[in-house]
Amino acid sequence: MTQEDLFKNLIAHAKEYGFIFPSSEIYDGLSAVYDYGQMGVELKNNIKRYWWDAMVRFHENIVGIDSAIFMHPRIWEASGHVGAFNDPLIDNKDSKKRYRADVLVEEYLAKMEEKINKEVEKGRKKFGDAFDETHFRATNPNVQRHVQKAGEVSKRLNEALNANDLVALKQLIVDCEIACPVSGSRNWTDVRQFNLMFSTQIGSVSEDANVIYLRPETAQGIFVNFLNVQKTGRMKIPFGIAQIGKAFRNEIVARQFIFRMREFEQMEMQFFVRPGEELKWFEYWKETRLRWHKSLGLGDGKYRFHNHEKLAHYANAATDIEFEFPFGFKELEGIHSRTDFDLRRHQEFSGRKQQYFDPETNESYVPYVVETSIGLDRTVLAVLSAAYAEEKLEQGEERVVMRIPAMLAPVKLAVLPLVKKDGLPEKARGIMNDLKYEFNCQYDEKDSIGKRYRRQDAIGTPFCVTIDHQSLDDNCVTIRERDSMQQHRVPVAQVRGIIDKGVRTGITQPG
Repeated sequence: MTQEDLFKNLIAHAKEYGFIFPSSEIYDGLSAVYDYGQMGVELKNNIKRYWWDAMVRFHENIVGIDSAIFMHPRIWEASGHVGAFNDPLIDNKDSKKRYRADVLVEEYLAKMEEKINKEVEKGRKKFGDAFDETHFRATNPNVQRHVQKAGEVSKRLNEALNANDLVALKQLIVDCEIACPVSGSRNWTDVRQFNLMFSTQIGSVSEDANVIYLRPETAQGIFVNFLNVQKTGRMKIPFGIAQIGKAFRNEIVARQFIFRMREFEQMEMQFFVRPGEELKWFEYWKETRLRWHKSLGLGDGKYRFHNHEKLAHYANAATDIEFEFPFGFKELEGIHSRTDFDLRRHQEFSGRKQQYFDPETNESYVPYVVETSIGLDRTVLAVLSAAYAEEKLEQGEERVVMRIPAMLAPVKLAVLPLVKKDGLPEKARGIMNDLKYEFNCQYDEKDSIGKRYRRQDAIGTPFCVTIDHQSLDDNCVTIRERDSMQQHRVPVAQVRGIIDKGVRTGITQPG
């Protein structure tokens, strides 16, 4: 099965089991907008909590806020979004489909990287244990040719983007002979810029002054509250302000399920530091954030850094933490050294000082900022992508299992009476009532126990507790573990400790 087919199966599974639904589906849907179902919202909230705890609770010098979605329109002028928040778009004249020009080139480069990896795998099979990958990459003519070509294309792409040269960007697409994925033709329009912000009106719609924007990012709500938080919280630099919230971008080329949407949620932290110390903290947060991602248990090899060659207008250093989705490595989180751009611009546009008096140096200055910004929806997709598996079992059976990390799983425990009579439901309900205040539990007494196990596998429940007739005599139950499908007989009194240990540490074996 190809990765594309697996991704399609994942999308269908997410809908069938209550994770994610197309928004407004009974009205034929709304492009690139999705609703989270009963399982999806639990997963999403668990990810939020895991991030919030790691970022705010475990750092004494980081606090959280929740700023408004509607903000004064001058904020977006100061931040540069009104004048420069654009995507370079190109249309194929035959398919009538619209694409981001830079993404077309990036996908071309990704295909070249796949060619390189295929050459490396050929060499590995040919030379076996004697294979030296570093030497092979440095000497193989096919690899060297692809590397040189990719380097030239990457250089031209960055030069065109940095210079905002739309003509050069189109010429690069033409020179690379990039075809439309739908029509297969190379009949392209010119590249043009498109602003991504949604605008609306507040109050009287007849006044231009009342035009406001849905925020395209959550960071500016932190910047305009910098002094409010610093003074009321008596915060000393270095300190951070964290926020989880909705953002909105009028993505013309929204695709790949919930990876790129028009309404999405961000988890951001802005860390305020002394000028001159920002690059030290930039490196600190790079490594700290990568450790957080790896702690999820999705696979260390699925992450990599991608350093920016083209920097945003506010940054002096930037990197992405990329995750290997079914459609390739893509950005999951950005870490940026934003300098003092945002606070200085708000100081200029508002006429109010955005300075911090440093009692240690006895001077006032506009702080520099290091940002960590992670897409919550993309993190949900990363978890689902890594968790989804189709397995063949003994006797030709099959199952679909979501190996969601236990601390993130929507349902932690399923309580299953073997039959719905003979006092077993009452015993099961007692166990359920004892545990439901600590863990999100699900009670199920319909169908055979095997079918119920499969349903819990499909939503990622790490533990099932089965109550049988013997349970009435010995007060013991059978705990079944999702990933290994192993079963253990344990006293009811031990169930809470086993589940708690599994949820906290990922260790799902009793004992």
